[in-house]
Amino acid sequence: MSFLLGLTGSIGMGKSTTAQMFAEEGCAVWDADAAVHRLYGEGGAAVAPMGAAFPEAIEGGAVSRDRLKEVIARKPEALQRIEAIVHPLVAADRAAFISQATADIVVLDIPLLFETGADAGMDAVACVTIAPEIQRQRVLDRGTMSAQAFEDIRARQMPNAEKCRRADYVIETDTLENARRQVQDVVRDIRDRLLHA
Repeated sequence: MSFLLGLTGSIGMGKSTTAQMFAEEGCAVWDADAAVHRLYGEGGAAVAPMGAAFPEAIEGGAVSRDRLKEVIARKPEALQRIEAIVHPLVAADRAAFISQATADIVVLDIPLLFETGADAGMDAVACVTIAPEIQRQRVLDRGTMSAQAFEDIRARQMPNAEKCRRADYVIETDTLENARRQVQDVVRDIRDRLLHA
C-alpha cells in the first residue's frame, strides 16, 4: 500500500518543478493537469460527454481549451457543468494510477486539492509556496497570461496562507537547491513513518 501525498499550491508557486523533484527521489507522480490533457485529447474519455454538452468546444476530435474558455466567458454557469463532467473522469484516472503504482510514495499533483476536497483521500499534503510578488513575476514572465487573467485565477483559488496552514508540509520554492532539500526532507520523513508504522 503506497503512501498518498497530495501536492498542491497556487499558480506560479513552482509545483511542477517540485513534482519533478519528488519523481527524482523515486516517488510515483500523478499530474491532474496532464490527466485533463489526456481526457481532452483525441479519443479521450471527456470528448464525447463534453461534445454532447458543448459541441462548439470540440475541434478536430478533441476538446479545445481555448474554445472552452470562450464558452465560460459567455456563460460563466457553464463552468459547473464542465466540472461535473471532468472531475469524476479525473478521479477515475487518479484511482487507476494509484492502483497500478509500485512506489512506496505516490505524489498526487492537484492544483485545486483543497478546493475539490481531494485532501480527504490523502495520507498527507505538501503545499509549495513563494512570496506573492515572486509568484506574480513568475507567471507574467511566462508571457502566456495577462496580469488580469492571473488575478482572476488567483481570486478563484484558496488563499495561499490558508493552503499552507492546512498542509502537513510546506515547501518554499525560492531557490531550486532549497526546494530540493525540502523535498528530500519530506521524502525522508515519510519513509521514516512508513518504516515505523
